[in-house]
Amino acid sequence: MDTLFQAYRTFFGKGDALYQLFSPYRICPLGAHVDHQHGLVTGFAFDSGINFLFSATETGKVEMCSLSFEGLTTFYVQKPVEEKQGYWGDYLRGATWALQQDFQLKYGIRGVVKGSMPIGGVSSSAALLCGFVMALAKVNHIELDKMQVIHYASQAEREYVGLRNGILDQACVVLCEADKLLYLDTKTSEYELLPFGDGTSELPFELGIFFSGVTRKLTGTDYNLRVAECKTAAWMVEAYENTPLKELEDTRLRDVTEEDFFRHEKQMPERFARRARHFFTECDRVKAGVDAWKAGDIRKFGQYIFESCESSISNYECGSEELIAIYEIMKQTDGIYGGRFSGAGFKGACIALIDPAKKESIRKTLTTEYLKRFPQYENSFEVFFCKPSNGVDFL
Repeated sequence: MDTLFQAYRTFFGKGDALYQLFSPYRICPLGAHVDHQHGLVTGFAFDSGINFLFSATETGKVEMCSLSFEGLTTFYVQKPVEEKQGYWGDYLRGATWALQQDFQLKYGIRGVVKGSMPIGGVSSSAALLCGFVMALAKVNHIELDKMQVIHYASQAEREYVGLRNGILDQACVVLCEADKLLYLDTKTSEYELLPFGDGTSELPFELGIFFSGVTRKLTGTDYNLRVAECKTAAWMVEAYENTPLKELEDTRLRDVTEEDFFRHEKQMPERFARRARHFFTECDRVKAGVDAWKAGDIRKFGQYIFESCESSISNYECGSEELIAIYEIMKQTDGIYGGRFSGAGFKGACIALIDPAKKESIRKTLTTEYLKRFPQYENSFEVFFCKPSNGVDFL
């Protein structure tokens, strides 16, 4: 935080009533690519993320600088923020826009943010959005419960930024606890925080985050196309079943049964059948994985994570050449219980559950084998080891 205080003084001089907030990154061990179809998901927040240092402005002006990206973001919370600017500040504008739908905002924010990892695959956007929603609510004396923070952050990303995702990312950032697995139904928003096994021992793993060295922005990938393909697959099943159709925008794979899909699978164009196949098998893996977690079987839980990634490649058809290489290396590396692409699986990072006693050998193997295939990423490939953490909160 010393760096943030120094930056704050450099940009803004002395500040009164400074607030500090930490918003963690997240991983989803099981439940890949299903939240936008109202599927079942799991998640951890972890002890790396975005730090905020800020104070209120009585003028309503927002002045935020980032130590991770260039550009000072400035706007007024009392005015419409409908026009996107095409850079990181759009997430702050989006959070403001979402709150403006229900609240009259008076006070702005002056502050600094800093992320602790490269961007790609750990939901930095959700960490930024959830943190800024809470910061704006704080200075405007608005009381929000956890589900409201999730709602406004998700609304900002979907309706303002333009990424048609579900609530997985925001839910992990807000709801998670350090020693538990988040198990969330993204259709009903019902969730459980599950201790490992009987809950009497420490977690037997840490998290490995392996950055490919290739960054991406999801609004520039096939992410939204995959969402549309999943909705179309659901529409097809409903049509085969003579079910009254809703608008495509309001249709989800969770609206149809697994039995109905498999009854019509062969009739569907393979492209759409694969998307639905991933959805239903992934939700089954989530339920089986939760059973393994409750039983204290980390190896079985990890195996389901490997199987999830295999389906992401073959059925969901995501994953760059670099991410697939990391996945293949992980499968052959001693001390990795399970791993898969993180986030949407378009470039970015892979995540793994790892044996803490074998961290250094894992680091060496991943780095050596990956750079054999992709020496051009020698200066950008990175390995991090982290621990699950609590969700976003003021310090």
